[in-house]
Amino acid sequence: MPLALLALAVGAFGIGTTEFVMMGLLPNVADDLHISIPTAGHLVSAYALGVVIGAPLLAAVTARMPRRRVLIGLMVLFVAGNALSAAAPDYHWLMAARFLSGLPHGAFFGVGAVVATGLVAPERKARSVSLMFLGLTVANIVGVPVATAMGQQLGWRATFLAVSAIGIAAIAALALLVPADHGHGESGGLRGELRALRSVPVWLALGTTVAGFGALFSAYSYVTPMLTDAAGYAESSVTLLLALFGVGATAGNLLGGRLADHSLRGTLFGGLTALVVVLALFPVLMGTAWSAALAVTLLGMAAFTTGSPLQLMVMEKASAAPSLASSANQAAFNLANAGGAWVGGLALAAGFGVTSPAVTGAALAVLGLGVAGVAYLVDLRSPAPVPAAGNERLVASGEPVREASRR
Repeated sequence: MPLALLALAVGAFGIGTTEFVMMGLLPNVADDLHISIPTAGHLVSAYALGVVIGAPLLAAVTARMPRRRVLIGLMVLFVAGNALSAAAPDYHWLMAARFLSGLPHGAFFGVGAVVATGLVAPERKARSVSLMFLGLTVANIVGVPVATAMGQQLGWRATFLAVSAIGIAAIAALALLVPADHGHGESGGLRGELRALRSVPVWLALGTTVAGFGALFSAYSYVTPMLTDAAGYAESSVTLLLALFGVGATAGNLLGGRLADHSLRGTLFGGLTALVVVLALFPVLMGTAWSAALAVTLLGMAAFTTGSPLQLMVMEKASAAPSLASSANQAAFNLANAGGAWVGGLALAAGFGVTSPAVTGAALAVLGLGVAGVAYLVDLRSPAPVPAAGNERLVASGEPVREASRR
């Protein structure tokens, strides 16, 4: 695998760290800025809103720019947002800075996925995407716990300065390791990118992402009370158990990338089915400490097995606008985050028990399977996609070599 994938993974590591670390720093931020914890929680929403708005917008407006330049520019914006977060004098400043930090998130993963697939042979495309996403999953094992501990010991501002340093390292790696390219080829600009998204298969793929990962976040958003109230763990043990989720997510991500290169659709159906089973068994598995730890690990593995297949499927169904479609998939992921947490919260508020969000998550995963099934039937009746600008390999000289698109 090319070293350029390492540069993409470093950027993904920084983005994953800054996205999730705020959850652990909410009490510190609230105390320092003299606000309530629920008010501080809006900082998480501000970042997610930045992702949803920035993902398709930045991917579309940079459609004709060289991809390496786009990736570096996105990381510059990322560094600026985190540096401004560290310097924030008040809550409203920090809110704006978190929104700014979220803007490049989706576009980086979207454009990065296109670059990653262009660096390898067609039979390794899904694996290349999974290696880029490896930075995101490893962030949950290493980056978030370390950054949270740093914030608790040195102050939350030190955390965002450290994340800015990771972003600077990513910029250097991108400049040194990602081959130069000369634009997005046949892109028709903003209108051309948007026009390419007028496709039922693309929206079905995005719908599968929303439902599938909504299932994950329906349960994961409330996993702490499940572990403490149902499984009997002390609150001090939750951090270690969440690291197990990261281990499972990393294993599932790598497994999904490898399997999807052999059967994209089969890996997607298999991952969603596994997610249904794991979530349906959650109320039982939360009955003992050891099985609860196993459940958290399996949840990460099942969910992230579908990550690379979904990303690649969206790109292939919008072959004339792979960067925009890939970025839109990241926006769909964040919509799943918010929507899944909301659905799980409804189950809790209705009094169905502390493990009920996992059951609603299982229902969402079944919905994801249904949408994926409809997408499969539509795909059977659709003509083969025409190879587009995103389906090319970048060689050391920087000249693109056209590759055939794979169904």
